[in-house]
Amino acid sequence: MDARSDRNAIPLAVDLDGTLIATDLLWEGLFILLKKNPLYIFLVPFWLAGGPARLKQAIAQRIDIDPASLPYREVLLQRLRTEHGEGRQVVLATGTPRKFAEAIAAHLGIFDRVLATDGPHNMTSGRKRASLVAAYGDGGFDYAGNSRHDLQVFDAARTAIVVAPDRQAARWQAVHSAEMMPAPKPTFKTVVKMLRVHQWLKNSLIAVPMVLSHEYFNADMIWECLLAFVSFSAVASAIYILNDFFDLALDRKHPTKRDRPFASGALSIPFGLGSMALLLAIGIGAACLLRWEFLGVLLGYMVITTAYSLSFKRMLLVDVLTLAGLYTMRVLAGAAATGVDVSFWLLAFSIFFFLSLALVKRFVELRTTAIPAGERIAGRGYRTEDQEIVAQAGMASAFSSALVLALYMDSAAVRELYPNPWLVWPLAPIVLYLTIRVWILARRDEMHDDPVVFIIRDWRSQIVVLIGAVLLVAGSL
Repeated sequence: MDARSDRNAIPLAVDLDGTLIATDLLWEGLFILLKKNPLYIFLVPFWLAGGPARLKQAIAQRIDIDPASLPYREVLLQRLRTEHGEGRQVVLATGTPRKFAEAIAAHLGIFDRVLATDGPHNMTSGRKRASLVAAYGDGGFDYAGNSRHDLQVFDAARTAIVVAPDRQAARWQAVHSAEMMPAPKPTFKTVVKMLRVHQWLKNSLIAVPMVLSHEYFNADMIWECLLAFVSFSAVASAIYILNDFFDLALDRKHPTKRDRPFASGALSIPFGLGSMALLLAIGIGAACLLRWEFLGVLLGYMVITTAYSLSFKRMLLVDVLTLAGLYTMRVLAGAAATGVDVSFWLLAFSIFFFLSLALVKRFVELRTTAIPAGERIAGRGYRTEDQEIVAQAGMASAFSSALVLALYMDSAAVRELYPNPWLVWPLAPIVLYLTIRVWILARRDEMHDDPVVFIIRDWRSQIVVLIGAVLLVAGSL
């Protein structure tokens, strides 16, 4: 018997979570369940008290997964397909609930047998080893796994296939007949992408009240703005991570969002949870060094953004109004941090301006998502036929923001603050230029998913904003 025939006579068993797929279905299932109904969080401790298997079964009974969207490890999957095609028996041996395991097996069509968590029995470590040994004998199977829970199974396998990053795999070189199959290792760039550092630029809105009050060189206010910026950025990143957890299935169907760290499996959900805890500690800690009003705004921001992730983002118009409100909350946070009064004019302008940009965001989604007429975009409250009304509302909001700004320029407040008020009048057409250009580019399908990020990065917009800043300062001299 040649080597290939000898190998094919030995079944190949493969683990699922972290091995065949670059994620963990227990964590994914938990967030799918909480997105369905957040109140399930109060039942989780009772399920967990009955053991891991009880928790897994409780989750599996209440949700379904989409096997086609999961982040499979393509190198291992291709190997399994090849060996199955050559006649080798391939076994899926996993601690995942049988409902999920069989759905994945049916989707892939390469498994001859499924061993999975069923009833009160958690198919991991010793129980998985015992099941495989009972079926194929000690040393009568090869096994591919990725974690310390697989060590007992490796000991009973003829050949252990370790699927892990190089450094972790190297620690397991002592495993008898171990074959290493390196998995991608997270990089610093991956962590930066998780934090969405580019989105921190939005938090520069915190400095707006200080700038408009002409306190450019007030060292105390600058320090307070920096602390507020750090606080908001840390909390925002934590909420982005939470949002990614709830949107895993939707992100994997999106042409660009599928490359996000958690959707692609580049980072694990437990790593994300630990990062969230650290970020929240930093954000709240920095907030405690500022006025209590700022902490109140920050907590309100956390509640609203969490509600947006869980529910508001799927509601027609409520989503864009919430986004506009969250941008305005950054301005309020700056006022609370520095003790500067914020005017009605600024808040009115902010609501209309950011509502226009939020509507651009939805317009771009409607333009780039291929869905039949009458159906909603996945996870949103909009249909294809809503494009025109969304565009009209966005343009109306853009002009309303410019109108509010123009009325403000003619108010007594401007004449008191600016010795040369005529120099700040060009701000109104500058705002119109920014917003109308964004809408024209959106119509041309040349717009970034996030128009605020686009304005911050676009050199033409930067020049126009710089001109506006110069005029603002010149008018106050």
